[in-house]
Amino acid sequence: MGGASSGGKPPWDEPSGRAGGGGEPSGPAVDSGGGVQRTGTARHKPAAETGHRASGRRDIVAADGPRPVWSRDFALFFVARALARLGDTMLPVALAAGLLQYGYGVGAVGLAMAASAASFAGLVIFGGVIADRVSTRKLMIGADLVRLATQSLAAALFFTDHVILWQICVIGAVNGVAGAVFQPGVASTVPRLATDVQGANGAIRIAESAAQLVGPALAGLLVAFASAGGVFVAHAATFALSALCLLLLRLPPAASGSRAHGGSFKADLAEGWREFRSRTWLWGVIVIWCVYMISIWGPTVPLVATEVVQRHGPRAYGLVNSALGAGTVIGGLIALRLRPRRMLRAGSFALFAFACFPASVGAGLGVAAMSAGAVIAGAGMSLWSVMWATSVQTQVAPDVLNRIHAYDVAGSLAMMPVGQALAGPAATALGADHVLLIAGVMTVVVSTALLSVPAIRNLVRVDAAAPRPRTNAAIPEPAGRENRRAV
Repeated sequence: MGGASSGGKPPWDEPSGRAGGGGEPSGPAVDSGGGVQRTGTARHKPAAETGHRASGRRDIVAADGPRPVWSRDFALFFVARALARLGDTMLPVALAAGLLQYGYGVGAVGLAMAASAASFAGLVIFGGVIADRVSTRKLMIGADLVRLATQSLAAALFFTDHVILWQICVIGAVNGVAGAVFQPGVASTVPRLATDVQGANGAIRIAESAAQLVGPALAGLLVAFASAGGVFVAHAATFALSALCLLLLRLPPAASGSRAHGGSFKADLAEGWREFRSRTWLWGVIVIWCVYMISIWGPTVPLVATEVVQRHGPRAYGLVNSALGAGTVIGGLIALRLRPRRMLRAGSFALFAFACFPASVGAGLGVAAMSAGAVIAGAGMSLWSVMWATSVQTQVAPDVLNRIHAYDVAGSLAMMPVGQALAGPAATALGADHVLLIAGVMTVVVSTALLSVPAIRNLVRVDAAAPRPRTNAAIPEPAGRENRRAV
């Protein structure tokens, strides 16, 4: 969430959510004061919370020992994520400016974005099962090569003035399928490359944010001085370079203790669902995030693009989006230093800041004011994204992490295409400015809802609790400490 992205996540973040990193876009975090590092740690809840995974905690140490954040292989992954983000942040500018140039309206822009998001959200769960069964690196490389081909085709359509909406939507849908195969592997790759997973997530967030800072401005210049087709060429090139980085990457072995997946595809899919629904804090966030996608993210993506482009031109939209990127850089820097004991509580408070972005555009403020709102919003969303990604990857056992992440992403993004598709009709009925103002109000509502759920606001980070000897693994936790247990 959060981000969500970033291998198929929304252009501004994988709200990720997702993702993560990201959008949008994580694993065991390290205490800033030198706390215990535990790669791939997984602590299980009692039967009431986890069903068949009802035994005590178990510590899983990576086969090759603790790893710092920076290494040759993490640097390659870091560059791959930055390049993917660079292309993703250029895409909304190309779609908005390109489709508007050929006589399409805001509804067409929303449909083009929704085509990719719908296929991604509908298939990412299956991608998670596949990623838990085969080589995640090979899957990610293949997905990048598919998107290299589709974006090259889109560029050819724009260069030849053969822009038909249904064809652009089909290309977007294929990109969504490729993203659904790519994205789940991101979750398990980070903790295999670095022990300090919050630090790694923060570094990746900064890289993605720096790309977001440059991407929209670059796309605006390409549209203004070349054409939308040039943006699609640049986007295709980012996938080619990302695939090259992943090809050169040597992914360490999976954590010892991870189970092999010898069962059927259906059984693995069902196990992933059981693991997902057993965690109240996890599915609670996803339910609330569905509201976020319909009322905030879905309409904000196309409406901000079209409103700013129509009022101030594509270069102004590039500037505003770059300001959003600058804000996310700030949020990533804060996430490198801030190690809250209750990560989701801190992230929920930070999420309030995102209201500044749609509200400033909806209020009809000038480019400078919209840019200031974007900086504040980006910092808040970035901090939430790092807190969320790290929570998921530190609280979940490695052998189900890809599937859990897939359910996380699917649930987070399921309602985004609905919000995007409704953006045009809502803008026609209420006015685009009013829809964006409502999105700002709903950001406050969603953040408050996250803080109102005890399982979310009281979840304690894995490295905040003192480690216990492995001989105590079968001893259940005392009653009344549900929110201190990591899954």
